[in-house]
Amino acid sequence: MGKFNNKTVWITGASSGIGEAVAYRLAQEGARLILTSRTREALESVAGKCKLSGAPEVRILPYDLSDTGNLDNLADTAWQMFGRIDILFNNAGISQRSLATETDVSVIRKIMDINFMAPVILTKRILPSMIGQGGGNIAVTSSINGLFGFPLRCAYSSSKHALYGFFETVRAEYHDTGIRVTIVCPGRVRTNISMNAIDANGLPHGKMDSGQAGGISPQKAADKIVNAIYRGKPEVLVGGKELIMVYIKRLFPRLCDLLSRKVSPT
Repeated sequence: MGKFNNKTVWITGASSGIGEAVAYRLAQEGARLILTSRTREALESVAGKCKLSGAPEVRILPYDLSDTGNLDNLADTAWQMFGRIDILFNNAGISQRSLATETDVSVIRKIMDINFMAPVILTKRILPSMIGQGGGNIAVTSSINGLFGFPLRCAYSSSKHALYGFFETVRAEYHDTGIRVTIVCPGRVRTNISMNAIDANGLPHGKMDSGQAGGISPQKAADKIVNAIYRGKPEVLVGGKELIMVYIKRLFPRLCDLLSRKVSPT
């Protein structure tokens, strides 16, 4: 029997990278899945593989999360697909590669909409119904750049810092109602996040960062994330040796500032 039998999980950013790998891992554990990303064709491919991996039911819900005006309707549609959501994994996100003074404000707004406002709106819409059913788990993908600033990521780092503030508050406010919040904090995971990052004018970065290329596999990341959600852990660090920066920040903040200036941002 799988750890997530009879559980319904909604995953955003499910067509590639961490979201895709988590979908397969949850499918192996018997979860019913709702998969969201921008591209229907990619979602259909992932959904087919999830069924082969053991998911009893899989539904796809294509949507561009930068369109924040209709996210309440999206959440309502997701809930109605199975009549409940036990786990909401707010995973979708976009990164950036540009200096703060050169980054257009429209780019900052776009990144904040996708990375911060979309998870907030979806969570606020789902949360009352989740409480009404007796509880559930909300997971959200932040980043180690949500714990300290880093060059070329002013908007990305800001959005990931903001996730900590909102979701730690939700955890504190609703713990006694059966709600558990897991903040996923990846370092370097071998995905296309740097390829899909945008520059100062909102154009694709289109390059694989060397650090990203040397990161852990999405499958290894998914194992840690799924286990953390199952155990209701408040935070899970995912990555390799770069995670030491998290502890340096906590214990030696001035050293972290120095290293952040010296380490290659690509």
